[in-house]
Amino acid sequence: MMEAENRSFWEGAFMEKARNQRLKLLYLRKILLEQTDEDHPITVARMIAELEKAGIHAQRKSIYADLADLRRFGMDIVSRRSRTMEYFAANRTFELPELKLLADAVACSKFLTEKKSGQLIAKISGLASGPQAAALRRQVFVCGRVKTQNEKIYYNVDTIHQAIAQGRAVSFRYFAYCVDWDAPQHWTKRYRRGGETHVAFPYTLAWTNENYYMTAYYEKYGGISNFRVDKMEDVTVLDEAAGPRPGSVRFDPAVYSKEAFGMFSGRVERMTLRFDDSLIGVVLDRFGGEIEIRRAAGGGFLVTVDAIAGPTLLGWLFGFGEKAKIVAPKGLAEQFCSLARESLAQYGENGKGEDQ
Repeated sequence: MMEAENRSFWEGAFMEKARNQRLKLLYLRKILLEQTDEDHPITVARMIAELEKAGIHAQRKSIYADLADLRRFGMDIVSRRSRTMEYFAANRTFELPELKLLADAVACSKFLTEKKSGQLIAKISGLASGPQAAALRRQVFVCGRVKTQNEKIYYNVDTIHQAIAQGRAVSFRYFAYCVDWDAPQHWTKRYRRGGETHVAFPYTLAWTNENYYMTAYYEKYGGISNFRVDKMEDVTVLDEAAGPRPGSVRFDPAVYSKEAFGMFSGRVERMTLRFDDSLIGVVLDRFGGEIEIRRAAGGGFLVTVDAIAGPTLLGWLFGFGEKAKIVAPKGLAEQFCSLARESLAQYGENGKGEDQ
């Protein structure tokens, strides 16, 4: 009886060891990817020690053969001699500067919650070596940044992408924030249309002004509208196909991004604007390098662009003071003047404002 138990024990141990040995190449690849980079190479002796931790016995000669197999497979393993021969994994899918850009973008994204930002940065860090990942996490700060309160935004984005890929409509509830002095934080959510479901046909998702927007055909308004994804709830893909809608126009995301200011929905107007020469960089950033620039009489330059005329555009122009002017259409210039007078009226005729 004892002899049978001993035989069973040693057979099990042998089979376990054999299974581990078959995984040796995978473990070696994992060690190189997770523990090495140009600044942190390892020796063959270190590889053998790390494999032993996983219950895999290896000899120096077999490690050389395994490294050759991984290179034939396409893994870029660099060797260099110091006091001894050292090895590290090079040319990863993402270089460290690229991972830093991605991590910074996630950390700065207002449409992601602090929790989701931390989770995504941890995954991005996993694409680097262990030492690089540790440095990356130390350099990226999430705590204290302005973040959305809607934990479901991550899943909203996925659902909207599905609808776009399938050419279908989405339903959702939409809310805005409003002052509520009875609430602990003095603000609360209020659902549009009394919480009724909206239905829209999404064209694209756009990240602009530090927020994520769904650009869609909205039947209620008979045209294109933008919806903040972090203010959408209960997003669902409908069976209804998102075919050509009545009164809709052909949608070009590149053109629309130039026309839209702050994702404000409204009518596109052709307008001529005059700017001071010092604002050429700002204008090119906003409208792109394909615009035609003409010399203006008395100095500066003129541009004629198609853009959505609304408060965001007027506020953008207002910020430049005398360095920007609406030349045409006349109605837009009058709207700008009216907005300026309303703003000035808040401070009284003497411009000193009222006491709080």
